[in-house]
Parts: sequence; structure tokens; C-alpha cells
Amino acid sequence: MVSDRPGAGAVVVAGAFAHLTREQLAILVPELLLTGHLIDRSGMAHTIGAFGRDGMAEVAITEWQVASPVYTRRMRDALRITGDGVETIFKGLQLDIGAPPQFMDFRFRVDDHDHGEFWLDHCGALADVEPMGEDYVRSMCHDIEDPTFDATALATNPYAQVRPIHRPPRVPADRRPVCAWTVIIDPAHVPPTEPSGAARIAGSAAAQVVLDPVDPADPGQSDYAGPLLSDLRFPDFSRSALARMADEVCLQHHLLTLGFRFALTERADPATTVDILRKQFTGIAGLTTERLAHALQRIDPGPTDPARLLALHPAWNPLQYTGVRIESDADGVLLRIPRDSPAVRDGAWPSVLDATHLEPIQAMARGLDPRYRAETLDDSADALTIGLRLGEQPYPESGEVAITRFSTGAEFQFTDRGIPLPLTVV
Repeated sequence: MVSDRPGAGAVVVAGAFAHLTREQLAILVPELLLTGHLIDRSGMAHTIGAFGRDGMAEVAITEWQVASPVYTRRMRDALRITGDGVETIFKGLQLDIGAPPQFMDFRFRVDDHDHGEFWLDHCGALADVEPMGEDYVRSMCHDIEDPTFDATALATNPYAQVRPIHRPPRVPADRRPVCAWTVIIDPAHVPPTEPSGAARIAGSAAAQVVLDPVDPADPGQSDYAGPLLSDLRFPDFSRSALARMADEVCLQHHLLTLGFRFALTERADPATTVDILRKQFTGIAGLTTERLAHALQRIDPGPTDPARLLALHPAWNPLQYTGVRIESDADGVLLRIPRDSPAVRDGAWPSVLDATHLEPIQAMARGLDPRYRAETLDDSADALTIGLRLGEQPYPESGEVAITRFSTGAEFQFTDRGIPLPLTVV
């Protein structure tokens, strides 16, 4: 937890989200879902450079196929989302970094337990890809989505199939909704073969992390056991439920990255794999810090303690997984990254940091304040200790962050859609 008094000596050792208010968490969770989605905007640009468009598509398919079933099951367990029908599948999508609310504006219809449809009234991913040309659109909306939608649905029912009604390239060019899909559960369907790497990711420490259960006595909605809603209204959930959601979404970030790393190792040597992974980390690290800071300042426009803000970054959460310690000192912020943690053993983001490769932390630091610089203070067998220190001049933005900022998600703003409607069988 975090000390109640910001400033020097505020040490973060566990439960980084525990000190936040219900209002802050309700703003933070959709931000984490969106930044999780933008991980690919950072990583895939470098993947295209290494393997071309087709190679990028293969990497994307693998990472989502092996990661999404694992984190979907985790979120279902955390929020008591039961059942094996299309309604349950749709609930999972609403809490998936593959479908952040509003940016990927999924709408749903439930016909019965085994039949339903969803469509996207807005697709931020398509807005990012359409300017790149029809080949990239087909790669995303056909090659990647066909197997990965099925993989996500299979986490709920092995006989579920997701099939397109229509999808891009859009004809006419401004067609709305941008795509539409059916979901059909039928015992006659033959489940696809488990992809290579699925067991490895399912057996990772990230998949096995035990988090504190949601407190049912906490005011507000403690689970999502009720009816499917047209939109999730995060302020309706309890503070305890939102804190658990935040940790689970951070694990989604890590699991997707582990899937990404596995896909890279099938195509590249270890040095190339780590180089691409480090660039991916750098690009999303900086943009995420900026978005979290701006989001929280909307409800508390005063100065923010940088150690507290850095402690909320998904790269360091849940703290049970990363073991990271963050504190303020007289000169700025201290970040202590243990050499041995579940995250390091998995090969997640903390594993690619060392005394000479601080680019992701520098990107985070600049997101706090452009004048911050990251420097190694101690490089021991037990931990890497980094200091964030204010300089006199702004530090230049990295090329990796600039690439990630290409996405329309970089400036996307969530809106209040009012009270959601329960979606019942039509």
C-alpha cells in the first residue's frame, strides 16, 4: 500500500491501487483497458520492420490466441461471471484489453443461450489501420480476427464460433456499423487445435497470481453476476471490485506481452526478440504514464506525487507479480526492480531492463515530466535501483513513443453514456 502522506518516504510495497478512491478507480480501469489495447500499436510497428506484414499478422494471432483465454477466465472468476453462453462471452469482451470501451465500441444482441450478434459502432483499431491501405485492413479484420475472436470465445465455451456478417474493407467507405459478427454455440462445432504456446502461457506465473478477493460488503456492485449490460458503468462498482479489476487488467498487459514474446521467439534469435520487446515496452510505457496522469488530474487537478503515479503503471502491477518498490526521496523518485520476481522469471517487461537499457523507464519518466531523466543508482545481484531526477531541460521524446502516438487511441477521450440498459433475450 502507499503512505497516506505524499512526498519523501512514501513507499509503495504492495497493493498499488488500494489507496485510490472509488472515483479515481472508476476513471483508471477504462484507461488501463485502452492502454492495454495500444500495446500492439507499439509492438507491431517494430514487428513489421523485422518480419513484414504477414509476419506481423502471425505474431499478432499467436499472442492473442495464447493470452486471451487465460485472462478471460481470470476476470470471470474475479467478478463471478458464470455460465457458458453467448451472454457470458459478451461480458468477457467488455473487460478485455482487446475491446476497450468506446474506443472499440462493441454493441450486443442476445437471441438465446447459444446465439447472438455483436457489432462495432466505432472501431479505433480500424481508424488506425485504414490509412495504411486495404492490405493492412484485411490482415487485421480477416487474418487476425478470425482465429483470435474464436480463441476468446473458447475460454467460455469450446463449441463457440464467431463468424462475420460483414467486415472491412468497408463498402461504402463510411459504412456503419463498421463490422458485424454472429456468435453460435453448437456441439457439432469442432474446437480448433490448441495453439503452440498456449500451455506455456497458461502455466506462467502471471496466470497463477493470487490476488485479494473482492469484498462483498464494500458499497457498490461487487461482481458482474447480473444481466449483461449495454455498457459497463464503472462508477457503479465498489472500490474493492474496481481495484481487483485494475490488477486483473494489468495482468492482461503482462499476459499479452508474454504471448508476444513467445511469438517472437518462434521467429527470431534471443537478441532480436529482446530488442523488439524492449522497443514495444518503451513505446507503450511513455504513453501510458501520460494518459494515467491526465485522467486522474481531471478529478484532482492539483500536483500529483510522481511516486504514487508511477506506482499505478501497469508495468509494475500487480505488485505481487513484479515485486517492485517505489518511493519518493529528496531528489525525485526511486524505483527498485528485483532481479528475481515472478515477472522476471516469466520474461515479462521487468526482465528486459538492465543498467544500460533504461529506455522504457526513461519514457515513463518523461510522461511524468519532460525534464525527468532516469539514471542507474545501484546495480546489484539483488535489484536494479533507478532514480528519476529533474533536469533543467526537457528530455526528447523517444521514437518508440512517437510511433505509438500515431494511434487515435493516444488522444481518445471517454464520455459518460448515462445509465446502461440490461440486454435481455430478444
